[in-house]
Amino acid sequence: MNSILQESAKRVQKVLDEFGAKLEVVEMSASTRTSQEAANAVGCQVSQIAKSLIFKTENTERPVLVIASGTNRVNEKIVGDLVGERLEKADAKFVLENAGFAIGGIPPIRRESYAAVYMDEELLKYEDIWAAAGTPHAVFKVSPNVLSDISGASIISIK
Repeated sequence: MNSILQESAKRVQKVLDEFGAKLEVVEMSASTRTSQEAANAVGCQVSQIAKSLIFKTENTERPVLVIASGTNRVNEKIVGDLVGERLEKADAKFVLENAGFAIGGIPPIRRESYAAVYMDEELLKYEDIWAAAGTPHAVFKVSPNVLSDISGASIISIK
């Protein structure tokens, strides 16, 4: 494990190591908070960024993780229909409490607190994609199939 990583990034590296994947969290000097910033920092297309978005179910207030291609907008109705409840945007406090990470660094890793995890089928078009790794400066490169395994995501069309 890279000992110079920030604590949040070290937590992500530990999960990746426990999963058995040979994946490495790297911290960039440039911001990776947005899909565009991440693509600029790692030198890939914006659509190769796997952005992790947390939504909240409207009635039961459960977190739902959606891993979307950096260029795609999530159709909340489609995802809500799959979950069986309308979705609403989650605020920063809800995200931190339920994902364990702040917005801009949410890793696409399964947590017991998530009601469901979905991954954008468009990410499957790429050999490698990049995902957040715990901070607004940390990322890791992964294949879409390994990401699906790590996250426990169901592959869906999100738009």
